Amino acid sequence: MKKRWYIIYTISGLEDKVKENIEKKVKLTGATNIVGRVVVPEEIILDATKKSMERHVLSPEAKVHVKSGSNVEKGQLLAEEPPVHARRSGTVEEVKNYRRITIETMDRKYQKIYNVPESAKIETGIKVGAVIRQGMPLAQNGEYFSELSGRIVNVEKMKRVVVRSKKGEEDVYYIPREVFESSRIKKGIKVKAGELLAEGKKYYAQSSGKAEVRDLGTRKEILISKTKRKKLFPGYIFIEMVMNDEAYSFVRGIPGVYGFLMEGRKPTPIKDKEARAILRLAGLEEYETKKAEKIELDFNIGDTVKIISGPFEDFIGTVKEIDPERQMLRVAVTILGRETPVELHISEVEKIE
Repeated sequence: MKKRWYIIYTISGLEDKVKENIEKKVKLTGATNIVGRVVVPEEIILDATKKSMERHVLSPEAKVHVKSGSNVEKGQLLAEEPPVHARRSGTVEEVKNYRRITIETMDRKYQKIYNVPESAKIETGIKVGAVIRQGMPLAQNGEYFSELSGRIVNVEKMKRVVVRSKKGEEDVYYIPREVFESSRIKKGIKVKAGELLAEGKKYYAQSSGKAEVRDLGTRKEILISKTKRKKLFPGYIFIEMVMNDEAYSFVRGIPGVYGFLMEGRKPTPIKDKEARAILRLAGLEEYETKKAEKIELDFNIGDTVKIISGPFEDFIGTVKEIDPERQMLRVAVTILGRETPVELHISEVEKIE
């Protein structure tokens, strides 16, 4: 007999544990002939508030390892700067602690980078996110001032290394303190042209979330919006199985399983369209993704739309929220008799007049 998709129910909050119990029993007994895949559909909720946003400011030369829209896990490598090599041979003349402060205008069109020695005593209010006005001091010694009004987007501890060649030419390097090795670079040592001064700084995700990569010409940025998972159907588990007395008893006897969704006194399989949506949500079935082109917004709250790509392809839904800047819609579709909100790009839906 062909396996169909059915719904079993449990206590809300125990879905993953019950799924684990089912899969463990199937593996131990070899009952793959009657029980197939088990799915607990989840929705990824994006928290795009500034407080939850993780931001990494990179140089234009940085190599980025993630793409916009990709999900990243805490500790994952996001990007790395190129290593620092000596441009010319010479002698290390100076090694000092500096603070690199990056300020950009509110419209994000202009930015200015200041390298300020720690000995100048950085002002206490100089931190990422702080608003600053033109002429405000960056340090207490009265020598460093902001030349523009805007917001501080990056503050980084650096080592300023000065190498002087035999001809008296001076090369200055700013090396992030995380990758600076005092055993390699000391005042008075000689370096050769092309010699490695420091490995490239690596950037790792401090939290799990969704990545957005921006190339702003003078720099690159990676923004991580924190996400959390929410069960789409609390208390329900979807199971692929052959429905007969043996299979029914097998599943019903697993700890945490309280029964099947029934129609009358008989477990009822879900519709093929609904099963397809569940599989796509769980990443078990591929689907075509429409290219996110720039499209004129022509949607209003309450509009009825047809989904033309993605997990809920061919479903009809109602527009609940509109994000013009991201060209995204939050659409409510009905699946298994329950209203389910999904986030879609406007290219993934068509309006029903």
